[in-house]
Amino acid sequence: MTQKNSMYIDTPEAFIDGGKNFDDDGRDKRTGTWVTASAHIITAVIGSGVLSLAWAIAQMGWVAGPAVLLAFSLITYFTSTLLADSYRSPDPVHGKRNYTYSEVVRSVLGGRKFQLCGLAQYINLIGVTIGYTITASISMVAVKRSNCYHKHGHEAKCYISNNPFMIIFACIQVVLSQIPNFHKLSWLSIVAAVMSFAYSAIGLGLSIAKVVGGGPAVRTSLTGVQVGVDVTGTEKVWRMFQAIGDIAFAYAYSNVLIEIQDTLKSSPPENQIMKRASMIGILTTTMFYMLCGCLGYAAFGNDAPGNFLTGFGFYEPFWLIDFANVCIAVHLIGAYQVFCQPIFGFVESKSKEKWSDSKFVNGEHAINVPLCGTLYVNFFRVVWRTSYVAVTSLIAMMFPFFNDFLGLIGSLSFWPLTVYFPIEMYIKQSKMQRFSFTWTWLKILSWACLVVSIISAAGSIQGLAHDLKKYQPFKAQQ
Repeated sequence: MTQKNSMYIDTPEAFIDGGKNFDDDGRDKRTGTWVTASAHIITAVIGSGVLSLAWAIAQMGWVAGPAVLLAFSLITYFTSTLLADSYRSPDPVHGKRNYTYSEVVRSVLGGRKFQLCGLAQYINLIGVTIGYTITASISMVAVKRSNCYHKHGHEAKCYISNNPFMIIFACIQVVLSQIPNFHKLSWLSIVAAVMSFAYSAIGLGLSIAKVVGGGPAVRTSLTGVQVGVDVTGTEKVWRMFQAIGDIAFAYAYSNVLIEIQDTLKSSPPENQIMKRASMIGILTTTMFYMLCGCLGYAAFGNDAPGNFLTGFGFYEPFWLIDFANVCIAVHLIGAYQVFCQPIFGFVESKSKEKWSDSKFVNGEHAINVPLCGTLYVNFFRVVWRTSYVAVTSLIAMMFPFFNDFLGLIGSLSFWPLTVYFPIEMYIKQSKMQRFSFTWTWLKILSWACLVVSIISAAGSIQGLAHDLKKYQPFKAQQ
C-alpha cells in the first residue's frame, strides 16, 4: 500500500485492476477538466475585487482606466501560460509533478528564491482570506440594513455591526474546511462561479437602468476625478496609485494556479488544459470587469463608491440588491476555500513529515454519516483548520477595511507571484541566453511591473493610514 498524505486517502479497493484509480504519482486519480478548472479560476478571480472597479476607473478616467484593466488582463494571461508549463519539470508534459506554487519555484529556481516565494505566497493567501471575510460580512450587513430601511424608512438609524456576520461566515468555513481533498470542492467552485455571474449581472443591470433612466446628471471625464473639484492634487495621485492596486487584486489568482492545475486529468496534458482554462477564465472575467467598471463609472461618475453594489443605495428594488449581496456572500464562501486550501495542505504536509509517528497528526478515522457515506476525520486537521479560520476572522473584525486592504494585497502579490517568478522560471527552463531579444523584453516587463506594484502599495498604505485616524474597533457601521 502506498503511503498516505494529508490531502489524499488510500484504500485497498483503489488497487483493483492494476491501480487504475491512481495517477502516475501514486495519488488518487484526478478527475478535473477544463470546465472545472475554468470554474476554479473564475471563482478565484471574480471576487471582491469586482466591487471596487467602478471606483478605480473613476480615479483614472475613461482613457487610463480601461487601458490599465486590459493591460493587467493581458499580463496575467501571459504569465499564467508560463506558469502552467512549470507544473511538471523539467519536461512540461512528462516531468515530475509539483503540487504547489512554492514546489514549482523550488524545483526550477531553488535556494533563496524558493524561500522568498513561499513567504510572498502564504502572506498573500492569508491576506485574501481575511479580505474575503471582510467583504462577505459587508454584503451580509448590506442585506440587513436594506431590510431595516425598507421597514422603518430611509431616515432610520440602521447601524449594524459586521462582527456577528463574520462569525456566521467563519462557522460556515469551519465546516467546509474539513473536506480533505481539494478536487472534491469542484461543485463548490461551480456554484460560486454562478453566483459571481449573478451579482455581476445585477450590478450591470442596475447600472444600465441608472444610466438610461434619467435622474441627476453625473460627471465623468477622460481623466477621472478632477483636481480642485473632487480632490486635491495630492489626493488624485494617491487615489490613482490605490486604484492600480485594486485592479491588480482583481486579477490575482496565480498563487493558486498550480493547485488548480493539480486537479486536472493527465490526458490531455495538464499544461494544455490549464492554458485553455486560463484563457476562458481571464476572457470571461475581463469582459465582466470592463462592463462593471465602465458602466459603474457611467452610472455614478466621479462620485463612484468604493463598493460597486452599495452605491445604488438601500432603496427600491431592495429585494434585488439583497439578492445580489447574498450572491456575493455565497461566492466568497467558495472563493475562501480556493485560497485557503493551499495553506492547509502546506501546514499539514510539513506536520506529517515532522511527526510521522503521531496518531493525532496522521490518524484517519472513518465515520459513517447518513446520506453522505463514509467520511474520514483527522483530529489534527480539525483543530488546525478551525484555528486558522478563527484567527483570520478575528483579524478581520479588528481591521474591517475594504478598498485599501484589497489594494495593498494586490500590490504586494502582483509582481512577485504573477510576474517575477513565472518569468524567471521560464527563462531558466528554456535556458534562454542572457541579453537576447526575448530575455531583454521579459526583464523590462518584470521591472516595469515592479515599479507599478511599488507605487500602488504606497497608495494603499496612505489610504490605510488615513482610515486608521478615524477608526474605532468593533463599532457598528454607520
